[in-house]
Amino acid sequence: MLNKSMITNLVALLLLLGGYFLKQALVLHIGLFAWAGALTNWIAIHMLFEKVPGFYGSGVIPARFEEFKAGIRHLMMTQFFTDENIDRFLGGGNGPRPDLHLAPVIEKVDLSPAFDAFVTVIKESSFGGMLGFVGGEAALKPLKTPFVKTMKKSLIRMTQDDAFIENLREELEQPDVMADIKRQIEEIIEKRLDELTPQIVKEIIQEMIKTHLGWLVVWGGVFGGLIGLIAALLKV
Repeated sequence: MLNKSMITNLVALLLLLGGYFLKQALVLHIGLFAWAGALTNWIAIHMLFEKVPGFYGSGVIPARFEEFKAGIRHLMMTQFFTDENIDRFLGGGNGPRPDLHLAPVIEKVDLSPAFDAFVTVIKESSFGGMLGFVGGEAALKPLKTPFVKTMKKSLIRMTQDDAFIENLREELEQPDVMADIKRQIEEIIEKRLDELTPQIVKEIIQEMIKTHLGWLVVWGGVFGGLIGLIAALLKV
């Protein structure tokens, strides 16, 4: 489909050709100035994203992509992941307490080592000798599944307790912990930004502002046409 830039240039060119072949000076001037305005704006936009040999300053976005990345990093850390925002997320101040949703995580945790440690404690305790009379360590294996289920339920209830959440929030808000959280967030952002290439940066910015850039071409044609009309009238 034709976009706004192509339509504007096409209309201006048709006015130019129509005025030339029909010997209409007014239409010729409007078309010429409109095409000049639209075409120069389109070339300027093209040179913003693409390097054109011999034209200094062209391809500025791909050439400065490191500065764009640094700007994105600065924006994320100074506007989104500030101490205040992290504190608000953790439920600091008068805000609501954080809803941690740890149940899905706990459900995925393998508690087999906890059961093995439980068995080891029994074997090394004063009951270890008596364990041999009831089948030894194998006698405890049927307890593994109910042990794991009970442990998970207990852990989930504990993490949903207000006192636990408050204690966790207080620990997380310690200056050294907060600094470590910000450092880890910054490392995640840094890693993701390192994956960006000049081409990706160019495509992201083009996607963000392509609609507005198209209107620059349209208005370049409109104002160019108006200037052409004035020039033609003054000439007459």
